[in-house]
Amino acid sequence: MAYYFVKFLSQVVCLLPVGIRSKLGTWLGELCWPFVPKRRKEMAVNNAMISLGLERSAALELIKQSATRFGRMFMEVLSFPQLNKNNIKQYVTIHGGQYLDEALSYGRGVILIGAHSGNWEIMGQALAINGYPFVGIPQKQTNAAMDKFINEYRLLSGMQLAYKTDVREMMRLMDKGGMLGLLMDQDAKEKGVVVEFFGRLATAAPGAAVLARMKNAPIVPMFITETGVGQHAVLVQPVIWVTKTDKKDEDISSVTQQLTTIIENHIRQYPHEWFWLHDRWKTKVSGR
Repeated sequence: MAYYFVKFLSQVVCLLPVGIRSKLGTWLGELCWPFVPKRRKEMAVNNAMISLGLERSAALELIKQSATRFGRMFMEVLSFPQLNKNNIKQYVTIHGGQYLDEALSYGRGVILIGAHSGNWEIMGQALAINGYPFVGIPQKQTNAAMDKFINEYRLLSGMQLAYKTDVREMMRLMDKGGMLGLLMDQDAKEKGVVVEFFGRLATAAPGAAVLARMKNAPIVPMFITETGVGQHAVLVQPVIWVTKTDKKDEDISSVTQQLTTIIENHIRQYPHEWFWLHDRWKTKVSGR
C-alpha cells in the first residue's frame, strides 16, 4: 500500500510547477521539524557548536535548516520521472566535469566520494543522464516498499545499483568501467579508520581507499549544493590516487584522512546542507 501511495503522490507532484514543489517541500520540512526527537536535536546542536564555534541559537537555526531541507529533497525525488537529457541542465549543472572525464580515461573504474550534503540523490541522476556510467551504492532500506520505490526511481536515469554489502558486484561494475558513488561521512563504528574530523577523532569507512588501492583506480571527490529554487550545482574536484606501498594499512588510513578533510572543508562552506542529525562522533575512540 505504501509503495502505491508514494507512486500516486509522485504523479501529482510531477504535475506541479517547480516553484510550488519547492514551497511544498519547505512546508513539509517545517511540519516535520517538531517531531524530531529532542535528544537528537540536542546532539546535533552540540556537535555544530563544537565543530563550527557557533552560539547555541545559531547552531539550532543551522540544524533546523539542515533538517527541513529534506522536505524539498523528497519533492525532488518524487519528480524524478520528469528528468531527462533535454531538461536536466535546467535543474543540475556540473562544474569540473573534466575531472570525471580524466578519471574515466584510465579505464580502471572510478571511485566517487561524497557526503550526505545537498540532494545527493539528484546528483546521481544528473551524472547518469549526462552519460556517465554512475553506480549508486545504497544501503538497503528496512521498509521493503520504500526500498523498492527509491531504487526504481534511481534506475530511471539509467544508473546501475549495488548494495553497499555486495562488494563483489561493486568490483565487477568497476571492471566494466563503472563510477561507484560512495558517501563516506558517517560513523563507521569499530570497522572504521580513525580520522580527525572538525578537530575531533571519529571513525570513517575505508572502503573508497581499499577499493582504489586494490584496483589502482582514481578517486574523485564530488559534492552537490542547492543554488536556487529547484536548481543545483555538482562540484567535482581533482583526481586523487592511493599511494601503494608495502604498508597497506598506512596507505588506506592516509587517503581516508585526506578524503575526510576534503569532506570537512565542503561542509564548512555549506554547513546548512549537511546531515547534522546523524551522530558522526557516536563511536568513541581514544587515538590513532
